[in-house]
Amino acid sequence: MELNKLIDHTLLRADASKAEIEKLCEEAKQYHFASVCVNPHYVSMCAKLLKDTDVKVCTVIGFPLGQATTKVKCNEALDACRNGATEVDMVINIAALKDRDLDFVANEIVQVKEVCHRNHAILKVIIETCLLTQRNKIDACQCVSLAHADYIKTSTGFSTAGATIEDIKLMKKYVDPSVKIKASGGIRTRKDAIALVEAGASRLGTSRGIDIVTYNK
Repeated sequence: MELNKLIDHTLLRADASKAEIEKLCEEAKQYHFASVCVNPHYVSMCAKLLKDTDVKVCTVIGFPLGQATTKVKCNEALDACRNGATEVDMVINIAALKDRDLDFVANEIVQVKEVCHRNHAILKVIIETCLLTQRNKIDACQCVSLAHADYIKTSTGFSTAGATIEDIKLMKKYVDPSVKIKASGGIRTRKDAIALVEAGASRLGTSRGIDIVTYNK
């Protein structure tokens, strides 16, 4: 299975240095990963480093807690797009989801999606599955589907757990077929990656992309 084009080569540590981000971009070019996923501060630098390559620039907004206001998330998305991001991973308002304020959740996704699409970027919606009940996860799938986002994504990688096979299967069952699935968090081996893809993921967020594509484990 060719996994490289499914991988968002990720470095979101708060203390990630310029040199580390440059190395990330070089690795992404070498292995032809789908994208690099970096914090907004580094988007413009990555866009320059990856110009005229097949590697996209992905960034995160409302990250990692999802508690920024909708207006702030929209402005973050717009700024990221103007700086060269073509993929945006947004954390939903997890508290609103758990309170079942689903109109708010869906409407926020719509607003951010519209900003992204106007600026030729796709939107991936992070729902942070480890903090959710089964009912919450189904509700999240429905909100993302109603908002016609491009992807639903399991995790930030900064909470209590990452992607699981069970959650990918649940998303596959409850999200609209037009919405793709990104698994993120805790993906360390080729075996992990293949299992998640077979369960329904079509993108993988990981900092272990090189290990995944070079070691047959």
